[in-house]
Amino acid sequence: MSLRTVLTRVAITTAAGALITSVAVAPALADDDWDGGGGDPAAGSAQHDGWDQNGQGGQGGQGGQGLQRHYQGVVTAGELLLRSAPNRGSQVIRVAHRGERVSIFCKTSGQSVQGNKLWYLLTDGTWAWGSARYIDTIGTPPRWC
Repeated sequence: MSLRTVLTRVAITTAAGALITSVAVAPALADDDWDGGGGDPAAGSAQHDGWDQNGQGGQGGQGGQGLQRHYQGVVTAGELLLRSAPNRGSQVIRVAHRGERVSIFCKTSGQSVQGNKLWYLLTDGTWAWGSARYIDTIGTPPRWC
């Protein structure tokens, strides 16, 4: 194998690793300001987290089309490991505790946890995935990612 072939393979491997890394951190860099109003109620949009002061779901901007930005849930496990991907093998981002109220962005199907394949993408300070098995939703169920 020539030096040129080896260097080409190293370059491709490095580029692939960089791509995978950027995809893994993309939710942490995502802009959740859907309506461009910066979450300013005076600008005609809902509060930044999509919930009013009474915990009721707000209406998103988008010309009043009723898109909720975030949903609410309560942690039911003593300690819930919140992860970088919707599976139990991914990196732990933080720990949530029983009774903690969490903001849910959306839901997706992931690794089954005691028969439940749903995972919620939480937006409380960091973007992290929590198993729906240990989060009870409040009000409207979250939208699909």
